[in-house]
Parts: sequence; C-alpha cells; structure tokens
Amino acid sequence: MRFSTRSVYGLRAMFVLAQHYGRGALSVSTIAQREAISLAYLEQLFHRLRKQGLVDSVRGPKGGYVLAKNPQVIRIGEIVRALDGDLLRMGERRRPVKDGHRSQQVVTRVVWERLQDKLAEVLDETRLSDLTTASPNHDARIEHKYTFHI
Repeated sequence: MRFSTRSVYGLRAMFVLAQHYGRGALSVSTIAQREAISLAYLEQLFHRLRKQGLVDSVRGPKGGYVLAKNPQVIRIGEIVRALDGDLLRMGERRRPVKDGHRSQQVVTRVVWERLQDKLAEVLDETRLSDLTTASPNHDARIEHKYTFHI
C-alpha cells in the first residue's frame, strides 16, 4: 500500500504549518523550498486543502497559509480525503473471474476490505499534532525572509 504523491506532499506541508501554528502565516514558497516540493504543485494542494476548510489563506506582505483549525483537531484522514477523495482504494483490481478462481477473488476482496477499514481507522485516530510531537528534532523555526524599511 502506498500513499499518493499528493497525500505525501500535502501531509508534509500540513506538518510544517502545524509546527508553525499560532505564529502567523507561511508563504507557499517558504514551504515549497523547505520541503523541496514544486511551488506550482504545492499551490494546487493548498487550493484543495482550503476548499475543504483545513487551511486559510492570508493576504498581504506576511501572507500565506495557516491551519484553519488547531492541529489537535485535524485528523490525518481528513487531509488524505481532501487531497485524494475517498480513502485510498487500494489493492484489488477488477479482473474477469476465471473458472476455478472465484474463491481467490472472494478471499482477496474480504482481506482488502478489512485492511481498508483498519487503514481508515488509523488515519482517523491520528491527529496532525501527533506527528509534530513524534518528531521533536525537526526544526520548527521558520522565519520570513522579508524585511521592510520605512
């Protein structure tokens, strides 16, 4: 089972915002540079996340994105669904059933359905804040590169 690139990059971006939570907006370019993600691709991901109410955009010189909710409330399942739709339909490909192979199809379908249920359960139990506390050595300080002179 693999997460899509969209989910992996989206989770990485949300992780950065969670670490910066309560300290203002971060620009997409700052996150893109820090995480080595294409700026254009990251903008698409933030568009999806904003539509689902997970991030808010902030305009102005110190603008960018902030989490729309506390990281203790945002579930990883919400993020994955916002980016990829219904949770990761994985595994079983629909193939024509050959004579004598019907039991194999039933067995694999039951196993995949149970795996998907467990996957959804884990993703929905895991909060964004759980990821930030699990990675204490990750540098949480992000500063804007902008200076203003009047």
